Amino acid sequence: MDLTVIATASIIGASFAIAFGTALTNLGEGMVAKQAVASIAQQPDEANQIRSTAFVTIAMIESCSIYSLLVSMILLFANPFWNYAIAQAAKAAA
Repeated sequence: MDLTVIATASIIGASFAIAFGTALTNLGEGMVAKQAVASIAQQPDEANQIRSTAFVTIAMIESCSIYSLLVSMILLFANPFWNYAIAQAAKAAA
């Protein structure tokens, strides 16, 4: 495999990981916030419990975005396919 193909695929994969990972988690966080505000409006006495539950839920949703960032960093800086491609190129040169 050509190294430029691996580099291009890595950059495109990292871009999609960040784009979809952050977009979908932001939509999820918005839905949680919308429901939390609606619930607090209906039951103001339970506002503290609803707020703390919403914060924990948003933190769990945000972990998906962090995983997307981790996948993109691995693809860009610690790509496992680079060593294989370099070894294949060395075999072809020899």
